Amino acid sequence: MADKVAVVTGSNKGIGFATVRELCKRGVGHVYLTSRDVKRGHEAVDRLVKEGLKPLFHQLDVTDKESIKSFAEHLKQKHGGLDILINNAALITSNFTETTYEDSVRVLNANYFSILTIQEYVYPILKDNARVINISSDCGHISNLKNSYWIKRLTKEDLKLEDINAFVDWFLDSVKNGTVNEEDFQEMPLLAYRISKMAVCALTRVQQKEARRGISINSLHPGFVMTDMTRTAGFLSIEEASEAPVYLALDIDQSVKGKYFWFDKTEKDWSDPNQKLRSTYAVFAKTLKEFNKI
Repeated sequence: MADKVAVVTGSNKGIGFATVRELCKRGVGHVYLTSRDVKRGHEAVDRLVKEGLKPLFHQLDVTDKESIKSFAEHLKQKHGGLDILINNAALITSNFTETTYEDSVRVLNANYFSILTIQEYVYPILKDNARVINISSDCGHISNLKNSYWIKRLTKEDLKLEDINAFVDWFLDSVKNGTVNEEDFQEMPLLAYRISKMAVCALTRVQQKEARRGISINSLHPGFVMTDMTRTAGFLSIEEASEAPVYLALDIDQSVKGKYFWFDKTEKDWSDPNQKLRSTYAVFAKTLKEFNKI
């Protein structure tokens, strides 16, 4: 464990921060806390150092290809690669109930397209039997969709990256052209976020099919967590929410691959729209109100 290298993106606060803390506590030798903002990243590292932990820091902006390339080169030169990658960095829609093109592009770039860039530059240096965890959401379950064409296309056995990109492009084009059809979705709030997380879950399945050398790639709904993203409303603390990603990173059998997990460490069938595991905005809004956040 002491020689393992772990990276958590977007980890200067929230679930990512708590995950770095727990990986350090579990004895992973080299745990990288990453942040787009260097000052905030160093401040987060200092907090953990005061707890007696020894995380490492590297600047990383997941929406910046050069930043990703620089970090990948650092990992290759310093450690020869990495053993654990937790793709945690993400944004939520600026307005929970309204969808704009500019905001949708911002969310998709941070939550989905960034992982494609990471795949291009970081995945080649994953070590044998490495583990990748893509942090998704219940907003990412296929039951968030009603459009039968896209449900069928995204859940087919021979799913390809081109299918996922076509889904994302279809959404962005419809937003840009003002042709979004409410009948295509179970709910309209947080729509760009839902699209991004459904794309991440579908991508996880494609990535696993392409993975070699024993590498495992799974996606995870971390729960309704009290973070800045949810205006600090939620049912789980960041410490509680860090348990599932660490479980997938360190404890689950290496043979578990291409699956979709929930915060309670149970596997769910991502491809079954009848399971109704989708996020319900009414619950989200009710909790925000109870926490006096709206």
